[in-house]
Amino acid sequence: MKIIDGKGRLFGKVNILDLGAIAVILLVIVGIFIVPSPSGSVAQVTGGGNRVEKVEVSLIVRGLNTTNSDDTLAELNDDAEVNVIVRNEPAGKLKIESVRELPNYVAATQPDGSVTAQLDPRPIVKNSIDMILTMTGNGQLTNDGYVIANQKVKIGTVLELDNPRYNFRGTVIDVTNADD
Repeated sequence: MKIIDGKGRLFGKVNILDLGAIAVILLVIVGIFIVPSPSGSVAQVTGGGNRVEKVEVSLIVRGLNTTNSDDTLAELNDDAEVNVIVRNEPAGKLKIESVRELPNYVAATQPDGSVTAQLDPRPIVKNSIDMILTMTGNGQLTNDGYVIANQKVKIGTVLELDNPRYNFRGTVIDVTNADD
């Protein structure tokens, strides 16, 4: 008896192509359900056993439109913690330590042809805020920077701040160890 007959069947019973298709399906099922493991997806950043430390994150927010900028600044100063979203993934909470409003300047041409920076006199400026927020939270220092709630946070990372009253984005301008 031949192992493979003229019709491509193994021992005259099972087609080799059918056997190959079954093997591919089993490999796909194993890859989907077993390889990522129940501990989480492959896309998460692991701390690699590094210690958790207090991290200070500075965020610049430009052109946040609001009804009254003074009320919004006061509310941000009163908030103890804010939900943070990094790359559309929740990254826990950070504590707002301070909020500093940045003045809105415009370039003003002088009669002699020189240009100076002057505060923007337009009334609409009262509805727009530029500010720097300083926040603290727990994170890990890895070889590739700081990790906060399984998300890398570096200068240039966009953070989304969320609470029941507001949701806006800002760009990280500094990440340091808060204990230094």
